[in-house]
Amino acid sequence: MTATLVTTPTPTTGTVASPATQAETILSIRNLVTRFKTGDGVVAAVNGISLDIAAGETIGVVGESGSGKSQLFMSVMGLLASNGRATGSVKYRGQEILGLAPAKLNRFRGSKMSMIFQDPMTSLNPYLTIARQMTEVLVQHKGMSQSQALKRSIEMLDLVRIPEAKRRIGMYPHEFSGGMRQRVMIAMALLCQPDLLIADEPTTALDVTVQAQILDLMRDLKREFNTSIVLITHDLGVIAGLADRVMVMYAGNVVETGAVRDIFYSPQHPYTEGLLQSMPRLNSDRHAELPSIGGQPPNLQDLPPGCNFQPRCRYAHARCLAEEPALRPCGEGSAGVPRAKACHLAQLPLTEADRAVIEADRAARTRH
Repeated sequence: MTATLVTTPTPTTGTVASPATQAETILSIRNLVTRFKTGDGVVAAVNGISLDIAAGETIGVVGESGSGKSQLFMSVMGLLASNGRATGSVKYRGQEILGLAPAKLNRFRGSKMSMIFQDPMTSLNPYLTIARQMTEVLVQHKGMSQSQALKRSIEMLDLVRIPEAKRRIGMYPHEFSGGMRQRVMIAMALLCQPDLLIADEPTTALDVTVQAQILDLMRDLKREFNTSIVLITHDLGVIAGLADRVMVMYAGNVVETGAVRDIFYSPQHPYTEGLLQSMPRLNSDRHAELPSIGGQPPNLQDLPPGCNFQPRCRYAHARCLAEEPALRPCGEGSAGVPRAKACHLAQLPLTEADRAVIEADRAARTRH
């Protein structure tokens, strides 16, 4: 008798409903696909992602380097490299913005949607003072005079806790520490009080004390301005401290999404499970080897057949090699946030039916 994998029905769409149906939707992404043409072939960076972000919501986007996290939102902001192209739909408050000409898109960038980039030292112009770089935003988007813009910039530096802001605003980026430069970037992003703040690895290369200060600052700013925040990171600890909802990405696809508590306490995708198990813990044996996910992320120019994660998955079986799983609901989520995953397994921990399928498949492969 052949064992049969027990799963819930697969829906015809990969869209998961917004968790905050009561709140206004700030950003709506539908079937976003991003491709890059290179000399070696086409790179599939983002593969048909759909997502809603509600007012005041913080969503954490997590995954290894190369999972498509940054390129997803670079596509949204219209900041792809010249060899990149995005298709699908991106709507800000119901207005389509994907594919807008740069002049029209600039009406949204900075004033309605802002982005904090990974490295503040390379994002800030080393030849211009902080004052020049901050006031330019307000003069361009708000039509302020130079004196009004300078006053507002100093107020914002005070808000992000830059000491002696009135004196330091005349300094150059190299005169600030890494943590202070990141605060300047946050201040610049919030100058026009945008509805949506996209933070791409905002705590990279900062020590843990400064990381905590930056996260506290973002939490305070969210509370004060009701700003929606997208937090892009590979650090699940950062996600736990700030996000309401988590979206896990792998090889340009969403593999799991749900409330932060559900993802951390009951992961339903093997990749999410592997990410959580690879985190150091204070109560673990410090002499024991830290668990890791075997193998390497796939080549985006030559993705494996079936499930993209199957070459690294300890639960992989014949169906995983033959059929790419669709993103589908996977049980009730907490706090009104729907759960979804892209996996053929019924659930984790494994059901007896799933375990039987996996063991039968391994036995068959051993015989051949």
